[in-house]
Amino acid sequence: MAGVQLILATICNASFCNDVFDNPLTATYIPPEKSELQNLKNEINGKHLRIATYNNYPLSFTKRTENGTIIGKGVAFFLINTLREKLNFTYEIVLPERNIELGGRKPEDSVIGLVNSSKADVAAAFIPTFLKYGKLVSFSKELDEGVWLMMLKRPKESAAGSGLLAPFATYVWYLILAAVLCYGPCITILTRIRSKLIKDDEQHISLSPSVWFVYGAFIKQGTTLAPDANTTRVLFATWWLFVILLSAFYTANLTAFLTLSKFTLDIENPEDLYKKNYRWVAGEGGAVFNTIRNPEESLYYLNRMLVNGRAQFRAVDRNEDFLPMVTGGAVLVKEQTAVDNLMYDDYLKKTREGVVESDRCTYVIAPHAFMKRQRAFAYPQNSTLRILFDSVLSNLIQSGIVTFLQHQDLPSTKICPLDLQSKDRQLRNSDLLMTYLIMVAGLAAAIAVFIGEIFFKRWITKKNNKGENPKRTKKRRTKGFSLGNYDDTRPPPYDSLFGNSKYSFNSDSEKRIINGREYYVVHTPSGDTRLIPLRTPSAFLYR
Repeated sequence: MAGVQLILATICNASFCNDVFDNPLTATYIPPEKSELQNLKNEINGKHLRIATYNNYPLSFTKRTENGTIIGKGVAFFLINTLREKLNFTYEIVLPERNIELGGRKPEDSVIGLVNSSKADVAAAFIPTFLKYGKLVSFSKELDEGVWLMMLKRPKESAAGSGLLAPFATYVWYLILAAVLCYGPCITILTRIRSKLIKDDEQHISLSPSVWFVYGAFIKQGTTLAPDANTTRVLFATWWLFVILLSAFYTANLTAFLTLSKFTLDIENPEDLYKKNYRWVAGEGGAVFNTIRNPEESLYYLNRMLVNGRAQFRAVDRNEDFLPMVTGGAVLVKEQTAVDNLMYDDYLKKTREGVVESDRCTYVIAPHAFMKRQRAFAYPQNSTLRILFDSVLSNLIQSGIVTFLQHQDLPSTKICPLDLQSKDRQLRNSDLLMTYLIMVAGLAAAIAVFIGEIFFKRWITKKNNKGENPKRTKKRRTKGFSLGNYDDTRPPPYDSLFGNSKYSFNSDSEKRIINGREYYVVHTPSGDTRLIPLRTPSAFLYR
Protein backbone atom coordinates (compact mmCIF):
# COMPACT_ATOMS: atom_id res chain seq x y z
CA MET A 1 0.00 0.00 0.00
CA ALA A 2 2.90 2.35 0.69
CA GLY A 3 3.99 2.13 -2.97
CA VAL A 4 0.49 2.94 -4.24
CA GLN A 5 0.27 5.95 -1.91
CA LEU A 6 3.61 7.22 -3.22
CA ILE A 7 2.41 6.95 -6.84
CA LEU A 8 -0.85 8.74 -6.06
CA ALA A 9 1.01 11.47 -4.20
CA THR A 10 3.32 12.00 -7.19
CA ILE A 11 0.40 12.27 -9.64
CA CYS A 12 -1.42 14.62 -7.31
CA ASN A 13 1.57 16.95 -6.94
CA ALA A 14 2.12 17.03 -10.71
CA SER A 15 -1.52 18.00 -11.28
CA PHE A 16 -1.52 20.78 -8.64
CA CYS A 17 -3.70 18.87 -6.18
CA ASN A 18 -3.49 19.69 -2.52
CA ASP A 19 -0.38 18.50 -0.80
CA VAL A 20 -0.29 15.07 0.73
CA PHE A 21 0.09 16.44 4.23
CA ASP A 22 -3.37 18.00 3.88
CA ASN A 23 -4.87 14.54 4.25
CA PRO A 24 -5.02 13.69 7.97
CA LEU A 25 -5.20 9.96 7.19
CA THR A 26 -1.78 9.91 5.52
CA ALA A 27 0.01 12.76 7.24
CA THR A 28 2.19 11.42 10.00
CA TYR A 29 5.02 13.95 10.00
CA ILE A 30 4.80 17.54 8.70
CA PRO A 31 8.16 19.28 8.02
CA PRO A 32 8.50 22.85 9.34
CA GLU A 33 8.65 24.36 5.85
CA LYS A 34 5.47 22.51 4.87
CA SER A 35 3.76 23.71 7.98
CA GLU A 36 4.78 27.32 7.23
CA LEU A 37 3.50 26.97 3.67
CA GLN A 38 0.18 25.65 4.93
CA ASN A 39 -0.14 28.57 7.31
CA LEU A 40 0.46 31.00 4.45
CA LYS A 41 -2.24 29.27 2.42
CA ASN A 42 -4.65 29.68 5.27
CA GLU A 43 -3.82 33.39 5.53
CA ILE A 44 -4.37 34.13 1.84
CA ASN A 45 -7.53 32.05 1.60
CA GLY A 46 -10.33 34.47 0.65
CA LYS A 47 -8.02 37.48 0.75
CA HIS A 48 -8.31 40.35 -1.76
CA LEU A 49 -5.04 41.36 -3.47
CA ARG A 50 -4.00 44.39 -5.47
CA ILE A 51 -2.02 43.41 -8.55
CA ALA A 52 -0.03 45.96 -10.56
CA THR A 53 0.77 45.47 -14.24
CA TYR A 54 1.46 47.43 -17.42
CA ASN A 55 0.76 46.94 -21.12
CA ASN A 56 3.49 44.80 -22.64
CA TYR A 57 1.71 42.67 -25.21
CA PRO A 58 1.56 39.67 -25.28
CA LEU A 59 3.13 39.05 -21.87
CA SER A 60 0.85 41.37 -19.93
CA PHE A 61 -1.90 43.77 -20.98
CA THR A 62 -5.37 44.83 -19.86
CA LYS A 63 -8.81 45.38 -21.31
CA ARG A 64 -11.63 47.48 -19.90
CA THR A 65 -15.16 46.07 -19.97
CA GLU A 66 -18.34 48.03 -20.59
CA ASN A 67 -18.96 48.49 -16.87
CA GLY A 68 -15.44 49.89 -16.36
CA THR A 69 -13.84 46.78 -14.87
CA ILE A 70 -10.22 46.17 -15.84
CA ILE A 71 -9.43 42.60 -16.90
CA GLY A 72 -5.88 41.31 -17.07
CA LYS A 73 -4.71 39.39 -20.15
CA GLY A 74 -1.57 37.74 -21.37
CA VAL A 75 0.83 35.13 -20.04
CA ALA A 76 1.25 36.89 -16.69
CA PHE A 77 -2.45 36.79 -15.88
CA PHE A 78 -2.74 33.17 -16.93
CA LEU A 79 -0.27 32.48 -14.14
CA ILE A 80 -2.18 34.77 -11.73
CA ASN A 81 -5.46 33.03 -12.50
CA THR A 82 -3.82 29.66 -11.91
CA LEU A 83 -2.59 30.91 -8.55
CA ARG A 84 -6.06 32.23 -7.73
CA GLU A 85 -7.68 28.86 -8.42
CA LYS A 86 -5.02 27.11 -6.41
CA LEU A 87 -4.93 29.46 -3.41
CA ASN A 88 -8.50 30.85 -3.43
CA PHE A 89 -8.01 34.61 -3.41
CA THR A 90 -9.49 37.53 -5.33
CA TYR A 91 -7.72 40.50 -6.86
CA GLU A 92 -8.10 43.85 -8.51
CA ILE A 93 -5.76 45.41 -11.08
CA VAL A 94 -3.83 48.59 -10.34
CA LEU A 95 -2.35 50.39 -13.35
CA PRO A 96 0.48 52.93 -13.15
CA GLU A 97 -0.15 56.44 -14.41
CA ARG A 98 2.61 55.97 -16.96
CA ASN A 99 3.16 52.72 -18.84
CA ILE A 100 6.73 52.19 -17.58
CA GLU A 101 8.60 49.76 -15.36
CA LEU A 102 10.57 52.28 -13.33
CA GLY A 103 10.83 56.06 -13.42
CA GLY A 104 8.75 59.15 -12.98
CA ARG A 105 8.53 61.62 -10.18
CA LYS A 106 6.12 59.73 -7.94
CA PRO A 107 5.55 56.03 -7.10
CA GLU A 108 2.25 55.90 -8.97
CA ASP A 109 4.03 56.50 -12.29
CA SER A 110 5.65 53.05 -12.60
CA VAL A 111 4.99 49.40 -11.78
CA ILE A 112 8.06 49.13 -9.55
CA GLY A 113 6.98 52.29 -7.76
CA LEU A 114 3.55 50.85 -6.97
CA VAL A 115 5.05 47.68 -5.53
CA ASN A 116 7.80 49.47 -3.63
CA SER A 117 5.31 51.85 -1.98
CA SER A 118 3.09 48.85 -1.02
CA LYS A 119 0.25 50.20 -3.15
CA ALA A 120 0.26 46.82 -4.88
CA ASP A 121 0.81 43.37 -3.39
CA VAL A 122 2.43 41.90 -6.49
CA ALA A 123 3.45 43.02 -9.98
CA ALA A 124 2.06 40.60 -12.56
CA ALA A 125 4.50 41.37 -15.36
CA PHE A 126 7.71 39.94 -16.78
CA ILE A 127 10.11 42.37 -15.11
CA PRO A 128 13.89 42.07 -15.60
CA THR A 129 15.76 41.17 -12.42
CA PHE A 130 18.12 44.14 -12.49
CA LEU A 131 20.22 44.90 -9.43
CA LYS A 132 18.73 48.39 -9.53
CA TYR A 133 15.22 46.93 -9.36
CA GLY A 134 16.27 44.42 -6.67
CA LYS A 135 17.04 47.25 -4.26
CA LEU A 136 13.39 48.35 -4.41
CA VAL A 137 11.40 45.11 -4.69
CA SER A 138 11.74 41.37 -4.13
CA PHE A 139 11.62 39.05 -7.13
CA SER A 140 9.90 35.71 -7.51
CA LYS A 141 11.40 32.60 -9.02
CA GLU A 142 12.76 33.43 -12.49
CA LEU A 143 10.03 32.89 -15.06
CA ASP A 144 12.19 32.94 -18.20
CA GLU A 145 15.17 34.59 -19.87
CA GLY A 146 14.08 37.67 -21.75
CA VAL A 147 15.75 38.35 -25.08
CA TRP A 148 15.71 41.85 -26.56
CA LEU A 149 16.05 41.96 -30.34
CA MET A 150 16.61 44.65 -32.96
CA MET A 151 13.93 44.93 -35.62
CA LEU A 152 14.49 47.06 -38.70
CA LYS A 153 13.05 47.59 -42.13
CA ARG A 154 14.15 44.92 -44.57
CA PRO A 155 16.70 46.48 -46.96
CA LYS A 156 16.39 45.90 -50.69
CA GLU A 157 20.03 44.93 -51.03
CA SER A 158 22.39 42.84 -48.95
CA ALA A 159 25.01 44.59 -46.86
CA ALA A 160 27.63 42.44 -48.60
CA GLY A 161 27.09 44.56 -51.71
CA SER A 162 25.26 44.19 -54.96
CA GLY A 163 26.01 44.09 -58.64
CA LEU A 164 29.48 43.88 -60.12
CA LEU A 165 31.27 45.03 -56.97
CA ALA A 166 29.72 42.37 -54.72
CA PRO A 167 32.24 39.50 -55.13
CA PHE A 168 35.10 41.42 -53.49
CA ALA A 169 35.25 43.50 -50.34
CA THR A 170 35.86 47.23 -50.65
CA TYR A 171 39.49 47.10 -49.57
CA VAL A 172 40.16 44.36 -52.15
CA TRP A 173 38.98 46.70 -54.92
CA TYR A 174 41.28 49.40 -53.58
CA LEU A 175 44.24 47.01 -53.66
CA ILE A 176 43.40 45.94 -57.23
CA LEU A 177 43.22 49.59 -58.31
CA ALA A 178 46.55 50.25 -56.63
CA ALA A 179 48.09 47.28 -58.47
CA VAL A 180 46.82 48.51 -61.84
CA LEU A 181 48.17 52.01 -61.22
CA CYS A 182 51.55 50.92 -59.85
CA TYR A 183 52.56 48.00 -62.07
CA GLY A 184 52.98 50.08 -65.25
CA PRO A 185 55.51 52.48 -63.65
CA CYS A 186 57.24 49.46 -62.08
CA ILE A 187 57.78 47.94 -65.55
CA THR A 188 59.23 51.23 -66.79
CA ILE A 189 61.57 51.60 -63.80
CA LEU A 190 62.82 48.00 -63.89
CA THR A 191 63.42 47.98 -67.65
CA ARG A 192 65.24 51.32 -67.40
CA ILE A 193 67.50 49.94 -64.67
CA ARG A 194 68.15 46.85 -66.79
CA SER A 195 68.99 48.90 -69.88
CA LYS A 196 71.61 50.83 -67.88
CA LEU A 197 73.19 47.75 -66.29
CA ILE A 198 73.02 45.45 -69.30
CA LYS A 199 74.09 46.89 -72.64
CA ASP A 200 72.24 45.13 -75.45
CA ASP A 201 69.90 45.97 -78.28
CA GLU A 202 66.72 46.04 -76.14
CA GLN A 203 65.77 49.47 -74.90
CA HIS A 204 63.64 50.27 -71.88
CA ILE A 205 59.87 50.46 -72.15
CA SER A 206 58.55 53.97 -71.67
CA LEU A 207 55.71 54.81 -69.31
CA SER A 208 52.91 55.14 -71.86
CA PRO A 209 53.34 51.68 -73.45
CA SER A 210 53.75 50.12 -70.01
CA VAL A 211 50.51 51.63 -68.72
CA TRP A 212 48.60 50.59 -71.84
CA PHE A 213 50.01 47.07 -71.58
CA VAL A 214 48.84 46.77 -67.95
CA TYR A 215 45.41 48.13 -68.80
CA GLY A 216 45.06 45.98 -71.94
CA ALA A 217 46.11 42.80 -70.15
CA PHE A 218 43.73 43.61 -67.29
CA ILE A 219 40.77 43.56 -69.69
CA LYS A 220 42.25 40.53 -71.51
CA GLN A 221 43.48 42.32 -74.61
CA GLY A 222 46.71 41.73 -76.50
CA THR A 223 49.75 43.96 -76.84
CA THR A 224 52.18 44.97 -79.61
CA LEU A 225 55.15 44.83 -77.21
CA ALA A 226 57.47 41.88 -77.86
CA PRO A 227 60.32 41.92 -75.31
CA ASP A 228 63.33 39.66 -75.82
CA ALA A 229 64.93 40.04 -72.41
CA ASN A 230 64.07 37.39 -69.84
CA THR A 231 63.58 40.03 -67.14
CA THR A 232 60.90 41.84 -69.12
CA ARG A 233 59.24 38.58 -70.09
CA VAL A 234 58.99 37.57 -66.42
CA LEU A 235 57.41 40.95 -65.62
CA PHE A 236 54.85 40.46 -68.39
CA ALA A 237 54.15 36.85 -67.38
CA THR A 238 53.70 37.88 -63.73
CA TRP A 239 51.04 40.43 -64.65
CA TRP A 240 49.25 37.99 -66.96
CA LEU A 241 49.20 35.36 -64.20
CA PHE A 242 47.79 37.92 -61.76
CA VAL A 243 45.04 38.86 -64.22
CA ILE A 244 44.15 35.21 -64.95
CA LEU A 245 43.79 34.31 -61.26
CA LEU A 246 41.92 37.51 -60.45
CA SER A 247 39.51 36.95 -63.33
CA ALA A 248 38.90 33.34 -62.27
CA PHE A 249 38.15 34.31 -58.66
CA TYR A 250 35.93 37.20 -59.71
CA THR A 251 33.89 35.11 -62.14
CA ALA A 252 33.37 32.31 -59.61
CA ASN A 253 32.40 34.67 -56.78
CA LEU A 254 30.05 36.68 -58.97
CA THR A 255 28.24 33.51 -60.02
CA ALA A 256 27.98 32.37 -56.39
CA PHE A 257 26.73 35.78 -55.26
CA LEU A 258 23.97 35.93 -57.87
CA THR A 259 22.76 32.42 -57.10
CA LEU A 260 23.70 31.28 -53.59
CA SER A 261 24.69 34.39 -51.65
CA LYS A 262 23.38 34.82 -48.11
CA PHE A 263 21.48 38.00 -47.34
CA THR A 264 23.24 40.03 -44.68
CA LEU A 265 22.27 43.14 -42.72
CA ASP A 266 24.20 46.28 -42.02
CA ILE A 267 23.16 46.02 -38.33
CA GLU A 268 23.96 42.76 -36.55
CA ASN A 269 25.15 43.72 -33.04
CA PRO A 270 24.49 46.57 -30.59
CA GLU A 271 27.98 47.82 -31.42
CA ASP A 272 26.86 48.42 -35.01
CA LEU A 273 24.27 50.92 -33.79
CA TYR A 274 27.03 52.97 -32.22
CA LYS A 275 29.75 52.53 -34.86
CA LYS A 276 27.47 53.25 -37.83
CA ASN A 277 25.44 55.89 -35.95
CA TYR A 278 22.09 54.26 -36.71
CA ARG A 279 18.94 55.82 -35.35
CA TRP A 280 17.11 53.50 -32.94
CA VAL A 281 14.09 53.62 -30.63
CA ALA A 282 12.84 51.72 -27.56
CA GLY A 283 10.13 51.95 -24.92
CA GLU A 284 10.42 54.67 -22.29
CA GLY A 285 11.12 53.57 -18.73
CA GLY A 286 11.66 49.94 -19.77
CA ALA A 287 14.54 47.52 -19.49
CA VAL A 288 16.53 49.07 -22.35
CA PHE A 289 16.12 52.57 -20.92
CA ASN A 290 17.32 51.59 -17.46
CA THR A 291 20.18 49.51 -18.88
CA ILE A 292 21.89 52.16 -20.98
CA ARG A 293 21.38 54.79 -18.28
CA ASN A 294 23.21 52.64 -15.74
CA PRO A 295 27.02 53.21 -15.76
CA GLU A 296 27.57 49.72 -14.37
CA GLU A 297 26.05 48.04 -17.45
CA SER A 298 28.09 46.99 -20.49
CA LEU A 299 25.72 48.83 -22.86
CA TYR A 300 26.24 52.17 -21.14
CA TYR A 301 28.21 53.48 -24.17
CA LEU A 302 24.90 53.73 -26.06
CA ASN A 303 23.90 56.52 -23.69
CA ARG A 304 26.01 58.87 -25.85
CA MET A 305 23.58 58.28 -28.71
CA LEU A 306 20.77 59.41 -26.43
CA VAL A 307 22.61 62.67 -25.85
CA ASN A 308 23.19 63.39 -29.56
CA GLY A 309 19.61 62.50 -30.48
CA ARG A 310 20.27 59.25 -32.38
CA ALA A 311 18.42 57.21 -29.72
CA GLN A 312 14.86 57.91 -28.59
CA PHE A 313 12.58 56.43 -25.93
CA ARG A 314 8.87 56.67 -26.56
CA ALA A 315 5.97 56.00 -24.20
CA VAL A 316 3.41 54.13 -26.30
CA ASP A 317 0.29 52.19 -25.35
CA ARG A 318 0.50 49.73 -28.24
CA ASN A 319 3.52 48.16 -29.88
CA GLU A 320 2.06 48.94 -33.32
CA ASP A 321 2.82 52.61 -32.67
CA PHE A 322 6.50 51.83 -33.23
CA LEU A 323 5.99 50.59 -36.81
CA PRO A 324 5.89 54.03 -38.51
CA MET A 325 9.27 54.82 -36.94
CA VAL A 326 10.74 51.52 -38.11
CA THR A 327 9.37 52.11 -41.61
CA GLY A 328 11.09 55.49 -41.54
CA GLY A 329 14.48 53.85 -41.02
CA ALA A 330 14.80 53.53 -37.23
CA VAL A 331 15.79 50.31 -35.45
CA LEU A 332 13.32 49.07 -32.82
CA VAL A 333 14.72 47.40 -29.68
CA LYS A 334 12.03 45.29 -28.04
CA GLU A 335 11.45 41.92 -26.37
CA GLN A 336 11.45 38.89 -28.65
CA THR A 337 7.82 37.98 -27.97
CA ALA A 338 6.65 41.50 -28.80
CA VAL A 339 8.75 41.65 -31.99
CA ASP A 340 7.55 38.24 -33.19
CA ASN A 341 3.92 39.22 -32.69
CA LEU A 342 4.46 42.56 -34.42
CA MET A 343 5.96 40.92 -37.50
CA TYR A 344 3.36 38.15 -37.59
CA ASP A 345 0.42 40.54 -37.28
CA ASP A 346 1.89 42.75 -40.01
CA TYR A 347 2.35 39.71 -42.25
CA LEU A 348 -1.28 38.60 -41.72
CA LYS A 349 -2.51 42.13 -42.40
CA LYS A 350 -0.68 42.29 -45.73
CA THR A 351 -1.97 38.82 -46.62
CA ARG A 352 -5.57 39.90 -46.08
CA GLU A 353 -4.94 43.00 -48.19
CA GLY A 354 -3.71 40.86 -51.07
CA VAL A 355 -0.11 42.04 -51.06
CA VAL A 356 2.29 40.00 -53.20
CA GLU A 357 4.07 37.22 -51.30
CA SER A 358 7.52 38.70 -51.92
CA ASP A 359 6.45 42.06 -50.41
CA ARG A 360 4.76 40.80 -47.22
CA CYS A 361 7.90 40.54 -45.10
CA THR A 362 8.52 44.24 -44.58
CA TYR A 363 10.62 43.89 -41.43
CA VAL A 364 13.53 41.72 -40.40
CA ILE A 365 15.32 40.87 -37.14
CA ALA A 366 19.04 41.32 -36.61
CA PRO A 367 20.84 37.97 -36.16
CA HIS A 368 22.30 38.78 -32.73
CA ALA A 369 20.43 39.80 -29.59
CA PHE A 370 20.64 43.28 -28.12
CA MET A 371 20.74 41.92 -24.55
CA LYS A 372 19.44 39.08 -22.35
CA ARG A 373 18.06 39.27 -18.83
CA GLN A 374 16.18 36.98 -16.44
CA ARG A 375 12.57 38.03 -15.73
CA ALA A 376 10.19 37.44 -12.81
CA PHE A 377 7.24 38.78 -10.82
CA ALA A 378 7.90 41.52 -8.26
CA TYR A 379 6.75 41.77 -4.63
CA PRO A 380 7.27 44.32 -1.87
CA GLN A 381 10.32 43.77 0.29
CA ASN A 382 9.80 41.00 2.91
CA SER A 383 6.49 39.95 1.35
CA THR A 384 5.27 36.47 2.34
CA LEU A 385 3.52 36.04 -1.01
CA ARG A 386 6.81 35.27 -2.69
CA ILE A 387 7.25 32.00 -0.78
CA LEU A 388 3.68 30.93 -1.38
CA PHE A 389 3.52 31.86 -5.08
CA ASP A 390 6.92 30.38 -5.91
CA SER A 391 5.80 26.93 -4.76
CA VAL A 392 3.21 26.93 -7.56
CA LEU A 393 5.16 28.90 -10.17
CA SER A 394 8.09 26.49 -10.02
CA ASN A 395 5.84 23.66 -11.25
CA LEU A 396 4.49 25.78 -14.09
CA ILE A 397 8.00 26.79 -15.16
CA GLN A 398 9.48 23.31 -14.99
CA SER A 399 6.62 21.84 -17.01
CA GLY A 400 7.30 24.29 -19.86
CA ILE A 401 3.88 25.96 -19.64
CA VAL A 402 5.35 29.48 -19.53
CA THR A 403 7.34 28.93 -22.71
CA PHE A 404 4.33 27.38 -24.42
CA LEU A 405 2.08 30.30 -23.53
CA GLN A 406 4.55 32.81 -24.96
CA HIS A 407 4.48 31.16 -28.40
CA GLN A 408 0.98 29.70 -28.57
CA ASP A 409 -0.32 32.38 -30.96
CA LEU A 410 2.72 32.22 -33.25
CA PRO A 411 3.47 29.78 -36.08
CA SER A 412 6.00 27.04 -35.54
CA THR A 413 8.19 28.30 -38.40
CA LYS A 414 10.37 31.37 -38.21
CA ILE A 415 8.51 34.55 -39.10
CA CYS A 416 10.00 36.46 -42.06
CA PRO A 417 13.55 35.05 -41.76
CA LEU A 418 16.60 36.98 -42.87
CA ASP A 419 17.02 34.80 -45.95
CA LEU A 420 13.67 34.40 -47.68
CA GLN A 421 15.01 31.49 -49.79
CA SER A 422 13.63 32.94 -52.99
CA LYS A 423 14.33 30.58 -55.86
CA ASP A 424 14.22 33.14 -58.67
CA ARG A 425 17.16 35.53 -58.82
CA GLN A 426 16.66 37.92 -61.69
CA LEU A 427 19.22 40.60 -62.34
CA ARG A 428 18.06 44.09 -61.48
CA ASN A 429 19.33 47.49 -62.52
CA SER A 430 21.15 47.70 -59.20
CA ASP A 431 23.18 44.63 -60.19
CA LEU A 432 24.21 46.25 -63.48
CA LEU A 433 24.67 49.73 -62.10
CA MET A 434 28.45 49.48 -62.27
CA THR A 435 28.21 48.57 -65.97
CA TYR A 436 26.35 51.80 -66.64
CA LEU A 437 28.81 53.78 -64.56
CA ILE A 438 31.78 52.31 -66.46
CA MET A 439 30.16 53.22 -69.77
CA VAL A 440 29.43 56.79 -68.64
CA ALA A 441 32.91 57.16 -67.15
CA GLY A 442 34.51 55.84 -70.36
CA LEU A 443 32.56 58.26 -72.52
CA ALA A 444 33.45 61.13 -70.20
CA ALA A 445 37.14 60.16 -70.30
CA ALA A 446 37.08 59.91 -74.10
CA ILE A 447 35.50 63.36 -74.37
CA ALA A 448 38.08 64.78 -71.96
CA VAL A 449 40.96 63.26 -73.96
CA PHE A 450 39.41 64.52 -77.19
CA ILE A 451 39.20 68.06 -75.81
CA GLY A 452 42.76 67.75 -74.57
CA GLU A 453 44.01 66.65 -77.98
CA ILE A 454 42.25 69.56 -79.68
CA PHE A 455 43.70 71.99 -77.17
CA PHE A 456 47.19 70.54 -77.51
CA LYS A 457 47.26 70.37 -81.29
CA ARG A 458 45.33 73.56 -82.03
CA TRP A 459 46.80 75.91 -79.44
CA ILE A 460 50.08 74.63 -78.04
CA THR A 461 51.46 73.34 -81.33
CA LYS A 462 50.25 76.48 -83.11
CA LYS A 463 51.94 78.66 -80.48
CA ASN A 464 55.25 76.77 -80.89
CA ASN A 465 55.17 77.11 -84.67
CA LYS A 466 54.21 80.79 -84.58
CA GLY A 467 56.24 82.85 -87.02
CA GLU A 468 56.85 79.97 -89.40
CA ASN A 469 55.06 80.00 -92.75
CA PRO A 470 55.60 76.62 -94.33
CA LYS A 471 54.43 76.50 -97.91
CA ARG A 472 51.63 74.16 -98.51
CA THR A 473 52.20 71.64 -101.26
CA LYS A 474 49.36 69.80 -102.72
CA LYS A 475 49.83 66.08 -102.57
CA ARG A 476 48.51 64.01 -105.33
CA ARG A 477 46.17 61.41 -104.03
CA THR A 478 46.68 57.90 -105.25
CA LYS A 479 43.99 55.37 -105.40
CA GLY A 480 44.33 52.10 -103.56
CA PHE A 481 47.37 50.94 -101.65
CA SER A 482 50.30 53.42 -101.42
CA LEU A 483 53.69 51.88 -100.74
CA GLY A 484 55.15 55.15 -99.55
CA ASN A 485 52.49 55.62 -96.88
CA TYR A 486 52.42 51.99 -95.80
CA ASP A 487 53.30 51.25 -92.14
CA ASP A 488 55.62 48.26 -91.83
CA THR A 489 54.45 47.59 -88.27
CA ARG A 490 51.03 46.46 -89.50
CA PRO A 491 50.32 43.20 -91.35
CA PRO A 492 49.90 43.74 -95.12
CA PRO A 493 46.48 43.17 -96.68
CA TYR A 494 45.96 40.16 -98.91
CA ASP A 495 45.51 42.23 -102.07
CA SER A 496 49.01 43.63 -101.56
CA LEU A 497 50.46 40.15 -101.26
CA PHE A 498 49.06 38.80 -104.49
CA GLY A 499 49.58 41.01 -107.50
CA ASN A 500 51.40 43.96 -105.83
CA SER A 501 54.94 44.77 -106.91
CA LYS A 502 56.09 45.14 -103.29
CA TYR A 503 56.17 41.38 -102.75
CA SER A 504 56.88 39.03 -105.61
CA PHE A 505 56.65 35.27 -105.21
CA ASN A 506 57.74 32.50 -107.54
CA SER A 507 58.79 28.88 -107.36
CA ASP A 508 62.26 29.86 -106.18
CA SER A 509 60.98 31.96 -103.26
CA GLU A 510 62.10 30.79 -99.84
CA LYS A 511 59.47 28.87 -97.85
CA ARG A 512 59.41 27.79 -94.22
CA ILE A 513 57.06 25.55 -92.21
CA ILE A 514 56.28 26.83 -88.71
CA ASN A 515 53.85 25.03 -86.37
CA GLY A 516 52.57 22.93 -89.23
CA ARG A 517 51.80 25.89 -91.51
CA GLU A 518 53.75 26.99 -94.58
CA TYR A 519 54.96 30.58 -94.90
CA TYR A 520 56.89 32.67 -97.50
CA VAL A 521 60.00 34.37 -96.19
CA VAL A 522 60.11 37.91 -97.62
CA HIS A 523 62.28 40.94 -97.00
CA THR A 524 60.85 44.43 -96.65
CA PRO A 525 62.53 47.55 -98.05
CA SER A 526 63.59 48.50 -94.53
CA GLY A 527 65.53 45.24 -94.16
CA ASP A 528 63.10 43.38 -91.91
CA THR A 529 62.19 39.76 -92.49
CA ARG A 530 58.52 38.82 -92.58
CA LEU A 531 56.61 35.56 -92.72
CA ILE A 532 53.68 35.63 -95.14
CA PRO A 533 51.26 32.70 -94.92
CA LEU A 534 50.60 30.84 -98.12
CA ARG A 535 47.32 31.46 -99.79
CA THR A 536 44.44 29.70 -98.07
CA PRO A 537 40.84 29.23 -99.23
CA SER A 538 39.79 32.06 -96.95
CA ALA A 539 42.03 34.41 -98.93
CA PHE A 540 39.52 34.41 -101.75
CA LEU A 541 37.21 36.40 -99.48
CA TYR A 542 39.63 39.32 -99.61
CA ARG A 543 40.06 39.53 -103.41
